[in-house]
Amino acid sequence: MTTVQQEAMIMENGHAKGLSRETRHGRTVHNMSSSSLRKKSDLTLVSRVKWGLLRNLLVNFQEVILGTKLSIIFLAIPFAIIAEVYRFGRPWVFAFSLLGLAPLAERVSFLTEQVAYHTGPTVGGLLNATFGNITELIIAIFALGSYKIAVLKYSLLGSILSNLLLVLGTSLFSGGIANIRGGQKFDRRQADVNSLMLLLALSCHLLPLLFKYSNISAALDTDAPLHLSRAASIVMLLTYFAYLVFQLWTHRQLFEAEDEEDDNDNVAETAVIGFWSGFAWLAGFTVLIAILSQFVVDTIEGASDSWNLSVSFLSIIVLPIVGNATEHGGATIFALKNKLDISLGVALGSAVQISMFVVPLCVVIAWIMGIRMDLDFNLLETGSLASAILVASFTLQDGTSHYMKGVVLLFCYVVIGACFFVQRTPPNQADVPNTILIKSATEAA
Repeated sequence: MTTVQQEAMIMENGHAKGLSRETRHGRTVHNMSSSSLRKKSDLTLVSRVKWGLLRNLLVNFQEVILGTKLSIIFLAIPFAIIAEVYRFGRPWVFAFSLLGLAPLAERVSFLTEQVAYHTGPTVGGLLNATFGNITELIIAIFALGSYKIAVLKYSLLGSILSNLLLVLGTSLFSGGIANIRGGQKFDRRQADVNSLMLLLALSCHLLPLLFKYSNISAALDTDAPLHLSRAASIVMLLTYFAYLVFQLWTHRQLFEAEDEEDDNDNVAETAVIGFWSGFAWLAGFTVLIAILSQFVVDTIEGASDSWNLSVSFLSIIVLPIVGNATEHGGATIFALKNKLDISLGVALGSAVQISMFVVPLCVVIAWIMGIRMDLDFNLLETGSLASAILVASFTLQDGTSHYMKGVVLLFCYVVIGACFFVQRTPPNQADVPNTILIKSATEAA
């Protein structure tokens, strides 16, 4: 170990901070998946710098910026800012901002793990629960602030669909091909818990939708679905906090990632940056994510017009594919290594976090801001969500996997994507019930 690496491991109390057995066993599957995209840093040249402050800055830069296989994509961030400042066009700003979010999301996972080395597995797990889907949460907040409720709902729905069908389907297909003779097995207990959480989320989306349609003819209180959504959101948040207690304390062994012995995982065996450095980088990257998220929200409609693609397709299909690229790649790599539990934890865990935490949190924030946002994602969107959750749950019910299950999930995603590709509903009509739109179109014809 070089002198620079040793200095990076020193805590405030003067003791070296490595990755203890307790912390190592507390690593989440999300961190394990992101570690597959990291690479070892060669600190030979940096170690020759004599000035301590400059040397530490160079170490941090090399570990944080150059310590990922996605480092080249960091160039999209200044390009996005330049395109916005000099008005290069909405599609350019949207494309560069979307690309820039991918490495930032992976680095946030890396930094939360670095901070966790100094705080312990429990606090680290809470940090991961908070920052695991920080990109989706920030995009949702900016969309909410811009009163783009349709874009907000589309992006959250798309992230859930992407994790359940695309990420999970690719993992099962890749793992099945790599183990085509023997198949693969996984621990059903974690998958069962996550499936239950997703089914609860589906119920909370279905009830306001059904309640609204059941009262159209009766002309009852039109605010009833909104009140029901707010109550359901509080229930979902309470359930998610209970899920965190279940995951981080009482049944942590169900969610712990196994120790890995390959080169990719050895990258993260010790803390390579200090606590305050990790915290500062985490704060800085969160600001960058906020800036790019604002660009995405402001330019998505302009990109839709220029590319002749509906806002729903860009929000539900394109945006999540790029935003989940890190998780997608990591989950697939571990599935190929026959470590399917990690892949399932990444896909299902992210879907649960968005559906049970981000979505209801947005409803509560909108409530505080005086904005009318409910859990009714309209008939077509809610039906797509139901299909994804039910297909994924049935796929994982027997604890075994083969490539055919991945094929089914992937083609289910293709069909849903094609549905939103041909949909041309304007964003300002996204909150209108689908049955009313269909009826109006029929009468016009």
